[in-house]
Amino acid sequence: MGLLARNWWMIALRGLFAVLFGLGAFLWPGITLAALVYLFGFYAVADGVFALIAAITGRDANEHWWALLIEGLIGIAAGAVAFLMPGITALALLFVIAGWAILTGILEIAVAVRLRKVIESEWLLGLSGALSILFGVLLAAFPGAGALAVVWWIGAYAILFGILLIALGFRLRGFMHRPGAGPAGLGLHPIA
Repeated sequence: MGLLARNWWMIALRGLFAVLFGLGAFLWPGITLAALVYLFGFYAVADGVFALIAAITGRDANEHWWALLIEGLIGIAAGAVAFLMPGITALALLFVIAGWAILTGILEIAVAVRLRKVIESEWLLGLSGALSILFGVLLAAFPGAGALAVVWWIGAYAILFGILLIALGFRLRGFMHRPGAGPAGLGLHPIA
């Protein structure tokens, strides 16, 4: 818990990237497939890198650090597919995004279940995981939807997901300011 509270800003930053990605999808709905591929690739890699950093920095303090490691690797792999195969078809991209969203959602729900005994706002992470799964299922179920509808789905998902992560990040930041939850109460060094 101390590690999450100390690194609240990484969770909030992941949320900010998601919101910016979503706003980009709404502001430029006529985006070409290549631009969408690169935009998704950048977001997936950035999200994956932040998840990897959180996993690596928390491996000593958290026995379930591997869940973030897997989430990070999935995000980076999804981004790599987007960058290495820019000519990918719209249908294949939708299934890559759908698979990534479903796997990420499952891992986020698993982390939220583990956190439920430690923090009060774990439901935000669980809700963002459920939203990820719903988004992935909808994309997989309706791959033939129009390009504009898909861009809007992606934008709406990213904005909602980002808002939930930002809220969770600031809740974790507030946790550090509770009586007894500061560095000493969490077993952290005052300099950390």
